[in-house]
Amino acid sequence: MQKVQIKIINQSANQLPEYATIGSSGMDIRANLIVPVILESLERALIPTGLFVELPLGYELQIRPRSGLAIKQGITCLNSPGTIDADYRGEIKVIIINLSNEAVTINHGDRIAQMILQQVEKAEWLAVNIIDETQRGDGGFGHTGKE
Repeated sequence: MQKVQIKIINQSANQLPEYATIGSSGMDIRANLIVPVILESLERALIPTGLFVELPLGYELQIRPRSGLAIKQGITCLNSPGTIDADYRGEIKVIIINLSNEAVTINHGDRIAQMILQQVEKAEWLAVNIIDETQRGDGGFGHTGKE
């Protein structure tokens, strides 16, 4: 497995993101808060992490929800997966929404999302007048569902 070195500035008191197990794809990232954030039902907030990264060209970081938060508390990320581009140098922040019926408190140091490093392919458009036909054709939403 290839490891990619990424420059990171951590302006929080939290530890650097890390893989929880040898088979983990994502690294948990934590809230960097001065005061707790209380999210009422269906309320959303932009949660800072105190992390700044310098990604190599050809890579992105994807910000994704944590499954434990989703099932246990109804907390998830909007704009998911969020993309941190290679040329972005600002603080990584996570858009969190409370989909439960109860208020949820996010505290400093809480694991709020996971971050996954992905290699990025660039597309080059080739303008044509005809594209190959397939069995599916233009069948859209739900087209391959129940018979």
